[in-house]
Amino acid sequence: MAIQKGDFIRLSYTGRVDGTVFDTTDEEVAKEAGIYNPEAIYGPVTVRVGSQHVIIGLDEALEGREVGEEGELEIPPDKAFGPHDPSRVEAYNKNAFREKPKKGMTLKVPEKGEGKVVDVIGNRVLIDFNHPLAGKTPSYRFRVDECVTEPVEQVRGLIRLYAGRDMDVSLDSGVLTIHLPPGITYDRRWLLWRSRVIQETFSAIPGIARIVLEETFNRPGESEPGQ
Repeated sequence: MAIQKGDFIRLSYTGRVDGTVFDTTDEEVAKEAGIYNPEAIYGPVTVRVGSQHVIIGLDEALEGREVGEEGELEIPPDKAFGPHDPSRVEAYNKNAFREKPKKGMTLKVPEKGEGKVVDVIGNRVLIDFNHPLAGKTPSYRFRVDECVTEPVEQVRGLIRLYAGRDMDVSLDSGVLTIHLPPGITYDRRWLLWRSRVIQETFSAIPGIARIVLEETFNRPGESEPGQ
């Protein structure tokens, strides 16, 4: 059956720009390309087609595909990371920064965010606030691995997608419980995206009436039940 908008699927992909890998779900490819992140979770990612969990051009290309199908496509800038906007390249006095600006380094500017130093001319520093791949035409090779139909696995996929970690999830009589791991209150990424996970769970997955975020604490020195 063809993949439709709103379906949850597991997707494998590798993205390249000018032949260089910049993103991949394959751990070995990441290592070979020199972009391996030991804190990342590799393997097929769970996405909801049509929700822009991947860049627009790839997201649109998933509709109508079959499970097990592989594909390769080039994506124009307007459906990838956007065109390069010259107005987002701005000049600053280099004395405004604590660290001496150097070409290629990333600097954070209040109210502007992070930008890349593209040139230093005398006391002037040119900073590009465009996405690093703005104006580029990336190519993607992808495979639709499977459909994800179980609500618990769909939620686990959303958590991994946004928070970058795995969590135990259970569903009973319309009550979804996310079992939070120890130390989660110090995880800035989870705190940032928690509300998005909850919002998308309610909007995309029917049959869930309530979501409970459950923390469990054991007395120091005591093991988990059953251990």
